[in-house]
Amino acid sequence: MANSKEKYVAYVSTYTMGDKHGIKIYDVDMKNGRFEEKSEVEITNSSYVTISKNKKYLYSITDFGVESYSILEDGSLQLINFASINGMRGCYLSTDYKDEYLFIAGYHDGKLTVMRLQEDGSIGEITDEIYHKGLGSVAERNFRPHVNCARMTHDNKYLLVADQGMDHVNVYRLDHENGRLQLADILRGDIESAPRHIKISKNGKFIYIVNELACNITVYKYEERNEIPYFDRIQTISTTNRKSLGYSASALTMSEDYQYLLASTPGENTVAVYKADQDTGLLEQRLCLPISGEYPKDAAFFPDNKHIVSLNHTSNTMTFFKVDMEKGTLMMCTKEIKVDLPNCITFFKIKG
Repeated sequence: MANSKEKYVAYVSTYTMGDKHGIKIYDVDMKNGRFEEKSEVEITNSSYVTISKNKKYLYSITDFGVESYSILEDGSLQLINFASINGMRGCYLSTDYKDEYLFIAGYHDGKLTVMRLQEDGSIGEITDEIYHKGLGSVAERNFRPHVNCARMTHDNKYLLVADQGMDHVNVYRLDHENGRLQLADILRGDIESAPRHIKISKNGKFIYIVNELACNITVYKYEERNEIPYFDRIQTISTTNRKSLGYSASALTMSEDYQYLLASTPGENTVAVYKADQDTGLLEQRLCLPISGEYPKDAAFFPDNKHIVSLNHTSNTMTFFKVDMEKGTLMMCTKEIKVDLPNCITFFKIKG
């Protein structure tokens, strides 16, 4: 867990409606739980950003493709290159644990794209493209594939791909030589659960999936036996205090030390915080409280676990809170910051 003397920046991705600067960079005031604007990056419609495992590069979704950036000493970003994904704008991206490949999830076209990464951080060619197929429950948007998340298991063997429209998570085996994927398993969720985002415990044994329409988190125990992945569903826990219709779970983030998990629920406009048992993987809710904004699309712990920031997509704000995990309290600690259509946030430690 970080202390207040360590220096961090925060990268916030946004949609761009008239403003071409889709990534905002903030200096993090850890002691007081707030941000100070540092700089911004010209990029259109940054749906999501991720940082390479070697902490040298940042990758972002943009219209029709992805962009790579070098992370400079002070946390500023320098463009390396743009690459087309041969499809509609993605909604999520991540790397494998050797920074050999970039995975892009396509909500709009139901497409999963794999791209090779070069040693200098640049994005290379497409190595695989998979269009999910099928029909989910024929109701509103939830009737066809919507790939919303793709991330590797910690052993770097399997790619977990959440499909909101099909209510399941595909498990692909990655061939590290050619960047190709082979379907190894399917984690079938409840009807109209709409799996959205995936997180994994520090030891890699537990998988956490937030379900948008069901407003809950499902927990799976994962292990590999004889080169076959096995997933055992061990818990389902709600993200909301109520059973009212019309809510939808959104964010799923873990604290830097993996001790806590956070989920946000637009509609109810709350965040829920859970203690994650490191041995059993089970979640225990510590709080579920309002975030003083509309549609918390993403929310995250500060690296010190003492503060939380909420990205409120509809009210165009970021709100900041002091959190006490043991007492289960959340208290606003500084004034909100205006930011148009924020999508996601990630913290990055810089050299002091």
